[in-house]
Amino acid sequence: MKNYIRLLLSFCLVFVFDQNGFSQKKSEKKPLIVFVCGDHEYSGEETLPLLAKTLESQYGFRTKILKSFPDQNAEKNIPGLEALQEADLAVFFLRWRLLPADQVAHIEAYLKSGKPIMGFRTSTHSFNYPKGDPLESYNGFAERAFGAPPGWGGKAQHTHYGHNASTDASIIPEKAKHPILTGVDPTFHVRSWLYRVLPDFPKKGTDWLIMGKAVNPDKAAVDQPIAWTWENEYKGKVFFTTMGHPEDFSVEPFQRLVVNAIHWELGKKVPKNWTGKLDINVPYRGMVSSK
Repeated sequence: MKNYIRLLLSFCLVFVFDQNGFSQKKSEKKPLIVFVCGDHEYSGEETLPLLAKTLESQYGFRTKILKSFPDQNAEKNIPGLEALQEADLAVFFLRWRLLPADQVAHIEAYLKSGKPIMGFRTSTHSFNYPKGDPLESYNGFAERAFGAPPGWGGKAQHTHYGHNASTDASIIPEKAKHPILTGVDPTFHVRSWLYRVLPDFPKKGTDWLIMGKAVNPDKAAVDQPIAWTWENEYKGKVFFTTMGHPEDFSVEPFQRLVVNAIHWELGKKVPKNWTGKLDINVPYRGMVSSK
């Protein structure tokens, strides 16, 4: 009888341990990626949710999409930015927002937290506060966050090579073994017209991964870096790309580049196996202005 009781107690202890271990494992939170969208022109609020769906179903991440309200043209409101407090990675696709100070405070707190940050295309000019506005300095957000030009035009002369142009992308040979470039074709073509960032940007200390060559430019064009990494002043890991036209998201090498970059930013091993081209087909919204 005593042996039976000992055996029963042992079984119960093992069961409780296994259950606790299982519960603990099950309760471990998957990394949360928060996408912040509002770009007038490039349909980031449509392409990024499709990317997020794949990140959840195939790669085990949690995602949250924040959008300008009531639509992409609403420059003064992106509800839910407090979600950045819980984010493990923040991804920005913004263009000329005029957010109120309380919303900007959530972005600033995330930036200063030193957590990883990612940006697409028009996030070089995320904000467009008028001269004299208390938040005017935030027009230079991209320089602090991404090592990118601080807004459109200005001293950096950040511009592009025309809406009828597109871009030939080439991996910089010396960077071919970077984890973010795993499985990415050495050369590929995207619809994005090339952004000019040189000569002063990306900032010193950035690590250029891909160069872009303008195809059918409207002016004399110089090859430009179009994807880079960095560590910003807050010790946050950075990935930024000036690509981001909705048609770019249907290009398989670009898709893999972004998925790889997300893993790299979160300190995860970049997937060696690729499940195939993602179903992201979003039309270009159309030019709202020349930027």
